[in-house]
Amino acid sequence: MNLSDYTSFDAIGLAELINKKEVSPAEVSSAAMRAYQAVNPDVDAVIECWEGEKYNQAGPMAGVPMLVKDLGISVAGRLNELGSRLAAGMVSPHDSHLTVKMRQAGLVLMGRTTTPELAASITTEPLFNGGTRNPWNSDFSAGGSSGGSAVAVASGIVPAAHATDGGGSIRIPASANGLFGLKSSRGRISMGPDVDEIWSGLAVHGFVTRSVRDSAALLEAVQGNMPGDPFNIDRSTPGLVTSVDNDPGNLKIGVITHPFNGKRSTPEVVSALEQTVKLLLALGHQVEEVMPDIGLSWDAFVEMNACFWAANSAGWIDALASMNNKPINTETLEPSNLALWKLGHELKATELVGAMHMRNTVTRKMGAFFGEYDMLLTPTLPDVPAKLGAFNRGQDKMDGRDWLHHVFSQTPFTALANVCGTPAMSIPLGFCESNHLPIGMQFFAGYNCEHALLSLAGQIERAHPWRERRPEIWAGALPN
Repeated sequence: MNLSDYTSFDAIGLAELINKKEVSPAEVSSAAMRAYQAVNPDVDAVIECWEGEKYNQAGPMAGVPMLVKDLGISVAGRLNELGSRLAAGMVSPHDSHLTVKMRQAGLVLMGRTTTPELAASITTEPLFNGGTRNPWNSDFSAGGSSGGSAVAVASGIVPAAHATDGGGSIRIPASANGLFGLKSSRGRISMGPDVDEIWSGLAVHGFVTRSVRDSAALLEAVQGNMPGDPFNIDRSTPGLVTSVDNDPGNLKIGVITHPFNGKRSTPEVVSALEQTVKLLLALGHQVEEVMPDIGLSWDAFVEMNACFWAANSAGWIDALASMNNKPINTETLEPSNLALWKLGHELKATELVGAMHMRNTVTRKMGAFFGEYDMLLTPTLPDVPAKLGAFNRGQDKMDGRDWLHHVFSQTPFTALANVCGTPAMSIPLGFCESNHLPIGMQFFAGYNCEHALLSLAGQIERAHPWRERRPEIWAGALPN
C-alpha cells in the first residue's frame, strides 16, 4: 500500500478496505510506519512506535493503526511518562479500560504521542522531549495538550489518535491543526480502573480525527460504563454513527464572538466566525448573538479552575514522586507545574469545596441556557496559536495563579464545557492566510447530546468539506 493511498483514507475507509481484503492489516501497519519515518523527524509528534500489539481481528476497526497520548491512558508494559522528567522511565502495570475497548474494536495501538508536561499547558513543548511543530507552519505551536496526537493525524501518520481534554486539550489542537475534535460528556468514556474522575471531573478521553464519522465510530466503540464508574450515561439516544448522516433539523444556535474576559477575537477569527454563521443560516438554522450568564465573573471562573487544576496537580505530583523515588524540584518539574504544585499545597480543603459549589452554579446556568438554545457557537480560540517558544516564555516568574490566568487568557472559550461536563466540538471552518494556519469553530450542546453535535457536524462537513485541504508536508515528506 503506497503512502498516497494510505493517507487518502480515514479510519473507517481503511477498515472497509481491510474487511474486503483489498489490503491486509500488515500492509496498513507498514504504511503507517513508513509515514511515521517520513514525517515525524520534521514534526516530533510521536515519541516511540510499538510493534506486535494485540488486537481483535473481528472488531469493526480491525487493523486500523491508532496512536495514544502519553498521558491519561495505560498500556500494560509500555512506558507512560506524561511528558515529564518526574515520570521518566515509568511503565504501566496494566491496561486502562479504554485500552481494552480500543483493542476490542480492532485498533492496532502503534505508539504514543507527545504532550506538554502533565497536560498543564496549551502548547506541546515539554522540556522532557522537546517541541512538537505544527505541520501547517513549523514556526508555530501545535496546541495542547493533545498536540502530538493532533499533529500525527494532521500530517498523515495515522487517520485518528487518542486524546484527552481537561480544559480544551482535544479542541485546541484540533483547531490548530485543521482537524475535527469532539470532547464527550462527562462519564461517557470510563476513566478506570485506576481513577473514577480526572481533575475533579474536568477531563475526558476522546479522539482527534480528519472526518466526523471517524470520531462518531470511535466514540461509539469505546463508550460505556465499567464496574465502579460514578456515572451512568444514557445511550438510548440515537446512535452516534447514524447521527452523522441524520438531518439535525432547524437548530436555534447562540453565538459568542468575543471572549468572556473582555478581550477581542482577532479579525481573522471573527471573519471565520462570520462565514460560519452565513453557512449555518444557509443550512436553515437560526443564529443570534448571545452572552450567557454563567453566574460568575471571569476572574472567579479562572480561580475556580485554578483550585481544580492546582489541587489535583499537587496530589498527582506527590504520588509520582513517591512512585518513582524522585524529588520535586526544578530538576524534575517545569516552573509552571512546580508553581501549580505549590499552589495546590497552599489551598484549603474548603476552597476546593467552594470551587465545587461554583462549578454547580455554572452548570445550572448553562443547563438553563440549553433549555432555550440547541447549541452555542464560539471560536475555538480567539487567535491562531503562538509561535514556538512564545507561550512558555517567562513561566519561571509566574506563580500558580499567574500561570492559570496566562493559560485561560489564550483559551477563554473551551473550559466552559469541561466545567459543565457537556460535549463540545471543534470543526476546521476557517483559515488564516497570513500565517497559513487553520482556524476552528466550537459548538457546545447540552449533556449527553453528542448525537446532536455529530448530526450538525455531518451536515456541515457535507456542505463545507475540509479533508482535501492538507498541510504541504503531505506532499513534501510522504513519497509513494
